[in-house]
Amino acid sequence: MGQTLQTTIESRPPGTHSRQDLVRVDPHAWAAWLRSRDDLAAVPHLAGWAEAGRPLIVRRRVPGEGAETVPLGLPLPPADGKRRIGLALPAEHLTRMDGPSLVEAAAHAPAAWGGTIAALVALGERYDLHPRPFGGLLWQAVTGLPYLTATSDLDLLWPCQAPIPTGLLDGLATIADIAPMRLDGEILLPDGTGLHWRELRDAPEGGTVLAKGLDGLAMRAVAPLRTRTTA
Repeated sequence: MGQTLQTTIESRPPGTHSRQDLVRVDPHAWAAWLRSRDDLAAVPHLAGWAEAGRPLIVRRRVPGEGAETVPLGLPLPPADGKRRIGLALPAEHLTRMDGPSLVEAAAHAPAAWGGTIAALVALGERYDLHPRPFGGLLWQAVTGLPYLTATSDLDLLWPCQAPIPTGLLDGLATIADIAPMRLDGEILLPDGTGLHWRELRDAPEGGTVLAKGLDGLAMRAVAPLRTRTTA
């Protein structure tokens, strides 16, 4: 049996949010926000976004954004300019939703990705982990709009607790070396902190790694985040 790691994000009180959370917006609040943005009146898909139940994603705060609102993002499909829409709304207008697992989203991926996805799912099972997509595969799966192109990356979140076994990180590197697409993504800690898996793998003993959180970036020591124990 492989080593078991906790896979779920820790329980959080209603109304609290972490980076990479998916949320649905109350349609009335969405419509009011759109009315305040004349520059977005002609942008496709936005008018009916909330009514269709399509989500937004919680992003990192930028300077000047206070804690009284939740920072949100919405990327448009490449055919519509691949524009990234940024906004912030009060938490009472938002409802957290579960994003699809990689297994659930696989039906929306190109056929050429099938072998890589199967290998990633098997690697996750070895550590009792359930990776989930972000980037193009996520948005295509949750909106039904065409986000993936011939040059798209496969971006994955690996929710788990530290320390992260190097067996998992080495397994990701092995799969990435032979994958037909660029394999990218983050280890996602229970507090919502994201660590780029390759940076964590390649950081020297005693070194640091960039950690991405809701309120900014920080350098964190590698030692408590990574273990040499493998399955």
